[in-house]
Amino acid sequence: MPNYAQESSLTSVLATASEGTPSTEDDSSLQLAIAAAHAADDRKAADITLLRVADISTLADYFVIVTGFSKAQVRAIAGSVKDKVEEELQRTPIRTEGQSEGSWTLQDYGDVIVHILMPQEREFYNLEAFWGHAERVDFAAIDQQKIASH
Repeated sequence: MPNYAQESSLTSVLATASEGTPSTEDDSSLQLAIAAAHAADDRKAADITLLRVADISTLADYFVIVTGFSKAQVRAIAGSVKDKVEEELQRTPIRTEGQSEGSWTLQDYGDVIVHILMPQEREFYNLEAFWGHAERVDFAAIDQQKIASH
């Protein structure tokens, strides 16, 4: 995996709705993270996890961590994320790592970092444990909140 210690990124303020669920209205980073999560879900990614790391790291505001079960699926998820984020938010990654290996890919959007890993790599790097003090974001609850507000 790449060395993140040298990376810094923009931070944004997270607006919180009354239920304690983050609001996407004022947080472009969260919108990007949710778009990436949906794109990964469209390609049948498993164990989709969103971590809000803005308060504990200068690397990014959010990490999106997903599992793909083959090199082809990891690549397909990465392509889906890239395409959806570019189409919906007009953003492209500032750097991409690991595509040639195929067992993991990282897409760095500055404020959001997307990690796509096969099960063995996900277990080895154990990002959720390393960033265990980060806030987990339930993107399904945010979708329900958006539907209810419209």
